Amino acid sequence: MTQGWKWVIGVTTAIIVLGLLLHWHNVSEKRNILGSVNTEFNLIGPDHKIIIESYDDPKIDGITVFISKSQTGGIKGALGLAEDTSDASVAVRQTGPIRVKEKFDNGEDAFSEKRSVLFKRLHVSRFWDAPHKSFVYVVWTDRIIRGSPQNSISAVVAEPWGNQTPDLSLMPAAPAAPPQ
Repeated sequence: MTQGWKWVIGVTTAIIVLGLLLHWHNVSEKRNILGSVNTEFNLIGPDHKIIIESYDDPKIDGITVFISKSQTGGIKGALGLAEDTSDASVAVRQTGPIRVKEKFDNGEDAFSEKRSVLFKRLHVSRFWDAPHKSFVYVVWTDRIIRGSPQNSISAVVAEPWGNQTPDLSLMPAAPAAPPQ
């Protein structure tokens, strides 16, 4: 085998190992994969699909975030080297008594994950709407050079759960109404 081929095989192996490590890192996040639907058949490698996942908000008990997102298949997808599209949707629901465990800033990420080997991330950012006592979530993607305006939004009003009132003690109160 010539020196040139050894170099090509070495670089290819390094890229595959890097892709698998990045893929495994994303898979290790705390998520619950509910299922998927195939959107396009691939002869070699996994099919393109839409993945449905749920996450419990790490800073707010009683809120679950549901996400549907595209996942690129094929050989690049199998190796973790594909760039997934910016297509994603979010739905947020109250699934228990609400208790804010930790303060957060508006626009702070509740979750984030890579959508390509480099430069592209999917974000689920949360906001507190004090006048309406609502938690608002937006799913969006960014990229260093050219991001995407595609997004989806969902909100949950902090309601009692059975006889338990929401614990919003760490959240700022709504500003007082101006005198009339």
